[in-house]
Amino acid sequence: MEPHFNKITKAGYQKIKDEINALENSRPAKIKTLADARALGDLSENAEYSAAKRDLRHLESRLRFLRKELQYAKIYTPTDNDKVEVGKYVTVEFLDDQATETYQIVGTPEVDIDHGKISIASPIGAALLNHKTGETVTIQAPNLTYQVKIKAIKL
Repeated sequence: MEPHFNKITKAGYQKIKDEINALENSRPAKIKTLADARALGDLSENAEYSAAKRDLRHLESRLRFLRKELQYAKIYTPTDNDKVEVGKYVTVEFLDDQATETYQIVGTPEVDIDHGKISIASPIGAALLNHKTGETVTIQAPNLTYQVKIKAIKL
């Protein structure tokens, strides 16, 4: 069985690589903190040791997670057409209240709703995929169904 790769933008891939590098660079300091705390003596009542050990475990866990994400990520380069794809910016009008929003469609590892990045796995992202400017799309969210009209698609 062939592995499933997650589509991701080049910027999203680089962001994960940068976080891995930052964590790897902070690792020696965490190890030193753990060694210093261990040298303080009795480990059963050593709060510094417990905290340092927990911090190092958290760092190692995050590194494993990010490396797996990169292992199964595939950089997707959008084409220059009028179709919603990973990496493109989509301006939509919500037909219930005529509000407009612009989102960048991204892979699941790079979701950041605060910065307008929505996943192809989200209800709206999945529904918009492969549609064109001017089309009305019905979104099936967990608690409601609504419609949006695609106003613009940009690279």
